Amino acid sequence: MMKVDYAIVVKNKTRLELLIEKFNTKAQAQFYIERQGASFDDYITEHDTFQRSFESVLSQLTKVIKFKVLERAYLPNYIFSDNQVIVVVGQDGLVANTAKYARGRPIIGVNPDVGRFDGILLKFNTSNFVRAISDVIRESYKRDIYHFARAALNDGQSLIAFNDLFIGSASHTSARYRISYVDKQEEHSSSGIIVSTRAGATGWLKSIYNMANGIIRNSNRQNVLPTPRVKNDELLFVVREPFDSLRTQCGITVGCINKKNELLLESFMPTSGVIFSDGIESDSLKFNSGSIARISVTKEIAEIVL
Repeated sequence: MMKVDYAIVVKNKTRLELLIEKFNTKAQAQFYIERQGASFDDYITEHDTFQRSFESVLSQLTKVIKFKVLERAYLPNYIFSDNQVIVVVGQDGLVANTAKYARGRPIIGVNPDVGRFDGILLKFNTSNFVRAISDVIRESYKRDIYHFARAALNDGQSLIAFNDLFIGSASHTSARYRISYVDKQEEHSSSGIIVSTRAGATGWLKSIYNMANGIIRNSNRQNVLPTPRVKNDELLFVVREPFDSLRTQCGITVGCINKKNELLLESFMPTSGVIFSDGIESDSLKFNSGSIARISVTKEIAEIVL
């Protein structure tokens, strides 16, 4: 049996809690939202549903294992150990955030609001997650393995992503860079590049395909792009809004990154160049002139309990 002494329960603040932090009280937050002509009811409903689910999770855990609660904000500074099982209660994005720091430890995703969250990475709910903990302790659990995307700079810095990497400009200006893929090389001016893992293919990458399919349909064409599928040991990159000009090209706009094919990017941006991970701008690297980024699949994995 696996030695598991603690469950680490990861949670994030609800939208209501964030509003109260901003406006000091619930009443002031409600006044601000309703003054804008919007309804405050959904914030309350979402918060109350989460709280009930979270309290249920903790109540059930008390009967089977010791636990500690870890807020999302403290994830980057927390060191997980081998005697811990990780229970994430929240949205899919919280699983992605946790996976980067879990060092391959099993993660049990619990959907606190099945009527609100898709739960692609949340394989359990409040009524069945305890069984998963027992399975992990007995080492008889099923799992899904996910590889990360890595951006490694020529100065030694690197960054990994569970869902996707964004490489481009931190502002709304065009990103300027040289792209090298397989045996081709171009100079680009674009809105940046999205590099997606298999996990990320259901998120940001899917939305890009949705946009492309909307354009196709508006052109009265029947054939649309299929839902993007990315293998576990591959990445898929897409260049957003590439612009062709006297100096820039748009022949390299999409491609698969694997053990054989890496993506190489050289920044031509004096300032504002950035690479950020999983939609979190604070989890980023500067990507300014002189920086060269090598994008590849990692050997490190995340383990999601099924």
